[in-house]
Amino acid sequence: MTTLKDLMAQKEALEKQIAETRSRELSDAIRQVRSLIEAHGLTQKDVFETGSRGTKTRMKASKVAAKYRDPLSGKEWTGRGKAPRWLDGKDKMQYLIAG
Repeated sequence: MTTLKDLMAQKEALEKQIAETRSRELSDAIRQVRSLIEAHGLTQKDVFETGSRGTKTRMKASKVAAKYRDPLSGKEWTGRGKAPRWLDGKDKMQYLIAG
């Protein structure tokens, strides 16, 4: 019967073997890539695209209609974020924009 100690030793040996194999394969891959780049005269720009196809675009924030309006100043608030000072301690429902 295999003991925990034996299994742990096998695990360590496998982890070491995995690390060595990964390192070797990465070195081979890098060597191949460098060879191809040199053989075809490629530049960094050729290999790593930039521009509209190579970058992610952010969504543009959309405007939100105001939900509340201060009748004295005419200032409006969408109901998002921190409430404005003109609403401090007051009932929001009194300032609700109809519609």
